[in-house]
Amino acid sequence: MALAEIQHDYLALTRRRRLYGGLLVVIFVAMMVSGFRVADARNAGGFWQGLHQVGDFPAALVSEAVQKSANLPGHMIRALPALVETLNIALVATLLGCIAGTALSLAATRGLARWPRLVPVARRVSDICRAIPEIVIALVLIFILGGGPVPAVIAIAIHTAGAMGKLLSEVNENVDLKPVEGLASVGATWSQRIWLGVFPQVAPNYLSYGLLRLEVNIRASAILGFVGAGGIGYELRNAMTFGQGKFDQAAAIFLLLFMTIVVVDQISGLARNRLTHGATA
Repeated sequence: MALAEIQHDYLALTRRRRLYGGLLVVIFVAMMVSGFRVADARNAGGFWQGLHQVGDFPAALVSEAVQKSANLPGHMIRALPALVETLNIALVATLLGCIAGTALSLAATRGLARWPRLVPVARRVSDICRAIPEIVIALVLIFILGGGPVPAVIAIAIHTAGAMGKLLSEVNENVDLKPVEGLASVGATWSQRIWLGVFPQVAPNYLSYGLLRLEVNIRASAILGFVGAGGIGYELRNAMTFGQGKFDQAAAIFLLLFMTIVVVDQISGLARNRLTHGATA
């Protein structure tokens, strides 16, 4: 009798789970459809009316690039200074953001924070920093400071600080506290406990996440160029704004940016594997 009741309860629970799952799917689909209809109604054109034109710009870009393929190397060479500026923006922003993120992560980790009462504050600061998109911060700073790389550096650094603060705090929570407790027992200060007991354990993960963030920031710095923050994105926007006749220049910048991102991804990927798994024999 007890077995029959258990089986009945189990089947009833399974039916309820299926019902709830089906309701969630229906609600999700309804929200997607209604959201799409609202967005399409507010759009300047119409999604379905303009769908057949989606491939027009890529086709024009590729055709003009093929026709003027001899000009592509020269355009790429002329875009190198802007690419260097983009890389500098990403490197400086990543460095500043990682330093700030490390401080936030240590302040937000229970058991390691110097002021435990400020742990919730540090976590909320980290949440706010990564919740605001870089482009929004950059637009505000461009309005205040004017166009250029400085607003891009500050915007990316703030977002990086929030993201790294979250990631690194999770790394900190997994450290072995025995070395920290041992250092505390012999009278080590908080900074000595962190430097000698925590950093040796987390350094590979810190560097790995930092390199991963550098990849993200290179793409972000290129995107911010579209709003006047300098770098290769600014050159790409100008080439695309002029339209037909300048598409070969836009194609050259696309190729240069693509090759740079691929190279950086490969180098940082190899470095992360070496840091986390060690050198292979």
